[in-house]
Amino acid sequence: MLSVLSYGRLVARAVIGGLSQTDSRDYSLVTASCGFGKDFRRGILKKGMCYGDDACFIARHRSADVLGGWRDYGVDPSQFSGTLMKTCERLVKEGRFVPSNPVGVLTTSYYELLQNKVPLLGSSTACIVVLDRQSHRLHTANLGDSGFLVVRGGEVVHRSDEQQHYFNTPFQLSIAPPGAEGAVLSDSPDAADSTSFDVQLGDIILTATDGLFDNMPDYMILQELKKLKNTNYESIQQTARSIAEQAHVLAYDPNYMSPFAQFACDNGLNVRGGKPDDITVLLSIVAEYTD
Repeated sequence: MLSVLSYGRLVARAVIGGLSQTDSRDYSLVTASCGFGKDFRRGILKKGMCYGDDACFIARHRSADVLGGWRDYGVDPSQFSGTLMKTCERLVKEGRFVPSNPVGVLTTSYYELLQNKVPLLGSSTACIVVLDRQSHRLHTANLGDSGFLVVRGGEVVHRSDEQQHYFNTPFQLSIAPPGAEGAVLSDSPDAADSTSFDVQLGDIILTATDGLFDNMPDYMILQELKKLKNTNYESIQQTARSIAEQAHVLAYDPNYMSPFAQFACDNGLNVRGGKPDDITVLLSIVAEYTD
């Protein structure tokens, strides 16, 4: 059976492992979310699972758990990413997806938006993570600068790769206003980076939008994850909130040399401080499946 996770600017990413073939137990993901809109000082969910202009979803269908997230760069912030997220979530719940092909979920959802009688203008990055409960394999699709980390034994064993055309210009899905198609950056869902690998019980999967990764380097995230002592939902939720809160504070620190500022300096720009932005965090632990 399967488990799927996805979220976006679109946001979502994947897991690894070397698991014994004799393990016949089904696995699942115990997942909690937290986030902040850049205009808020507290973690507040807008309608649906949206933090600011970010959107995310957690869905399950028979043998799979699915997580997803996206980051909106649209004309009407949050509407494009939120609709894309809801469409992906519906497809998963209806069973209209292949767990080993998360790009297919993204593609079908995007083309449904394209076929709307009234086009929904905007653009979004995206990340989708799917756990196949029976095979213990994680399948991921990431387009743009949202992403995921897989942590085992206190170390990052797998990490998504950012997709950037150039500095601060990530790959993204777009629907442009009529007549402006050639002037708006738009990538195909097929351009998403796809990975598949085994996971183990106890693996930690963190999926997030760039609002987290632009403000917190891996070592800070790992320090927070050390506080996660068990797999119950309350503990996962508390750790997800701690990570999101720290990233939110750092985003407004003008003296902090953030990962985003370091990347800007590498590209010849004199930048210092955090990057105020919407932040979405999905934190999951691989656990034994129970009904």
